[in-house]
Amino acid sequence: MPPSPSADVLRGTLDLLILKTLGLEPMHGWGLSQRIQHVSKGVLEVNQGSLYPALQRLEQRGWIGSDWRTTTNNRRAKYYRLTAHGRRALGEETANWRRYVSTVELILGTA
Repeated sequence: MPPSPSADVLRGTLDLLILKTLGLEPMHGWGLSQRIQHVSKGVLEVNQGSLYPALQRLEQRGWIGSDWRTTTNNRRAKYYRLTAHGRRALGEETANWRRYVSTVELILGTA
């Protein structure tokens, strides 16, 4: 069995996906996981055990904020939103991700 990607790469990828998704609109954790799964056509499934620690990490960095609201199903949920600092981070992290991917592609393309 091949080794799995490092935890840092996976964590950074999840953080970027969360930032990008919250850049569209504020949403609660379940909505975030559903949006990522939908946009990825079911390829990416974010489990709650990974999602909520990532949300806490991003909130501690000041990249996202949160408040309690009532959902369309009349339930209370914590809604997350991108902060101004998070918008800047999204731009930087997107550039870093693209640089990383192009570097990996460069290496994979060598003989």
